[in-house]
Amino acid sequence: MTNLDEFRNETRTWLEENCPDSVRAPMTENETVWGGRNETFANPDSKVWLERMGHKGWTCPTWPQEYGGGGLNKEENEILQQELRRIHARPALTSFGISMLGPVLLEFANEDQKKEHIPKIVRGEIRWCQGYSEPGSGSDLASLQTRAVLEGDEYIINGSKIWTSYADQADWIFCLVRTDPNVPKHNGISFILFDMASEGVTTKPIKLISGTSPFCETFFDEVKVPRKDLVGTLNEGWTIAKRLLQHERTMISGMGMGGGRGASEHSMENQAKRYAGEANNRIADTQLRDRIVTHKMNGAAFALTMQRAGEEAKLSTGPSATSSMFKLYGTELNKDRFEVMLEIQGTSSLGWEGEGFTGSELSTTREWLRSRANSIEGGTSEVQLNVIAKRVLDLPD
Repeated sequence: MTNLDEFRNETRTWLEENCPDSVRAPMTENETVWGGRNETFANPDSKVWLERMGHKGWTCPTWPQEYGGGGLNKEENEILQQELRRIHARPALTSFGISMLGPVLLEFANEDQKKEHIPKIVRGEIRWCQGYSEPGSGSDLASLQTRAVLEGDEYIINGSKIWTSYADQADWIFCLVRTDPNVPKHNGISFILFDMASEGVTTKPIKLISGTSPFCETFFDEVKVPRKDLVGTLNEGWTIAKRLLQHERTMISGMGMGGGRGASEHSMENQAKRYAGEANNRIADTQLRDRIVTHKMNGAAFALTMQRAGEEAKLSTGPSATSSMFKLYGTELNKDRFEVMLEIQGTSSLGWEGEGFTGSELSTTREWLRSRANSIEGGTSEVQLNVIAKRVLDLPD
């Protein structure tokens, strides 16, 4: 038996003993575990699952053990993910700390910052939000104006951010601030962390057409932040910002992989049989059947491309400009997935609230509206095309 075979056996045994039965099934949006000081668990078993996975370090399986991670190599992590899929285990933790902040802290933070923040991310003790976009600085992010002025051992921060996802529920924020207004715009930006409970921080949810409010306006009025919470070098935060955006785009691109397994009762195929009928154990509507197959083929091709890129990335230090390619295509694929689901549901997709529609039908319609934002968040599709043209295809300006 090889070491990897032994690892698989040990992993399978541990998961069977520690993964509660109730978290081995598809979850609704309200059951998503974000962690943080104010987390409430719709399913009590989700708390157990988070605690066990966090203690094991398997919420961040490849992060160093010295900071609370699992310390697994790529082959071991692949086995872990296979075994989690085998038992249909839900993610123990969904976290901007995992998908965006943690990787750049591992790369740019000093040792004290890593020891303070990374173990809490792994265990889901702190929920993070992102302070990047401003009312006048969206796609042109480097034009941001939120100021941080050093006074003694503290930075005094004034300004505002917008589209700060879940800022009203977050514990801490990773934030871009202008620390030198007298240099070219990309050169006077710094990357700083601070507690959302700090005096002078206020948030206001932005209600969307979908009826939800995941985004917020966030205001900073004379917010005092210890000097030690500046990450990296003063005025060189744009380097960190770009790196974090690559991680964010990689995370967003994964939305395109959300089609689910064919065996699931919630799969496109089974949903289509329910709404459009079936003949000889196939979807009765041939056009709808072709539409679903095309989407699934595109998804499979995208998954294989992501896998190939993952193998190639083993030779690199992290995500590259190709993350823009995946973000662009992945978000379009996710948008197409909800277009297909609306076609499947037909007139049952016309509901917004009230009787006559199931919760799943109402949810699909709202998620379809929410998916429109995929091509905006994390850098618009137009921005991604520019990055691809310049840094992937090496085209002239």
